[in-house]
Amino acid sequence: MPKMRRKSDLPTKICAACGLPFTWRKKWERDWDNVKFCSDRCRSGKGKVAG
Repeated sequence: MPKMRRKSDLPTKICAACGLPFTWRKKWERDWDNVKFCSDRCRSGKGKVAG
């Protein structure tokens, strides 16, 4: 059984749309290098505008 990791130990990135930091998620495990947005809302361009 894998060891539990603290959220603070996970890698983070800055969202290209809203500019806020977001944390690695299990569903992004195989494609983490290509993830640029924190959510579908930011990816579709309807989120906050970086300012």
